[in-house]
Order: sequence, then C-alpha cells, then structure tokens
Amino acid sequence: MDTKLFQAIISKSGNIPILDEIMIFFSKKARYVYLFILLFLFFKGGNHRETVRNAAISMAAGLFLNRIIKIFYYRPRPFIKQKVGILIPSKLDSSFPSKHTVLAFAISNSLLLRERVLGIILTLFSLLTGFSRIWVGHHYPADIIRSAIIGSGTSLLVEAFFLISKNRNYCLSRDN
Repeated sequence: MDTKLFQAIISKSGNIPILDEIMIFFSKKARYVYLFILLFLFFKGGNHRETVRNAAISMAAGLFLNRIIKIFYYRPRPFIKQKVGILIPSKLDSSFPSKHTVLAFAISNSLLLRERVLGIILTLFSLLTGFSRIWVGHHYPADIIRSAIIGSGTSLLVEAFFLISKNRNYCLSRDN
C-alpha cells in the first residue's frame, strides 16, 4: 500500500513544472519560514517567548529521536530501492524518519497549542512539507506520517511538561 501510494504520487512528479517548483520550495526552503516566524515571535516578547522555547525544545527532542531511530532502524529511500527520478539531490541515509517533517510538525504543533491561527497556517505548511518530501522522491508516505506523529508528539509532551510544572509551582506557592 505504501509503495503503491508513493508510486501514485511520484508518477505526477516532474510532469507539472509549477507544482514541482512549489514542492521543491517546501522541501528545501520551508524551514526558513519556520525560523523567521520563531524569531519574530521571540522578539515580540511576552508569552510568545514561552511558545518559542517550547518549539525549540520540541525541535531538539525531535532531532534527538530522529538520530536514535536512524541508529537502530534503516529503511532505504525510495529512489535507492526503486528506479524513480528525484527532483533534488538527497542523502542516502534512512527514509524514516524524515527530519524535515519531524521539525516542521514539532514547530507547527507547538504554535498550534498556543497561537491558534498561526499554528493552523504552519500546520498546513507542515503538511505541504511532508507531502513535498514524497513528491521529490525522498520518502515513502508511511515514513512521512510516522515522522509527523513524532514531531507532533514531542510538541505535546513539551507542552504537557511545562503545563504540569507551572501548575505544580502554582500549587506550591499557594500552599505557602
């Protein structure tokens, strides 16, 4: 199923120039959009800095999990296993997890939990980022879905940690 879905997507790749350019942008350059937004929020100050902190910790946790998984699990990228063209060069490391997708979802979900409108917009960007990684021939759909779960999970865990910590501190200060 995963291979068939990949084949259905990749069969369109390289045939629609404007869509190819959009997918290449999301695959290669979307991370700069996320970085710009995080910097903007950081310099805006206030509670936005907590959002940026949570996003940064989620990204770090996602990168850590990415490294650990790649040490113990290897799945050849689609262009290694099958004869398919790729739109942009790629590393030959494991197809799972997709670092681009993990980071995109870690950031977008961190924002979604605190900055609803911006979070929705960036979640759409994350979906496009993940889809673009399939479109350019670098990852299978299941790898993207699992990577999105990892990125989303790290942001939820980080948010829960700080929420619990904040509530604990509030209860301790209230008792005194």
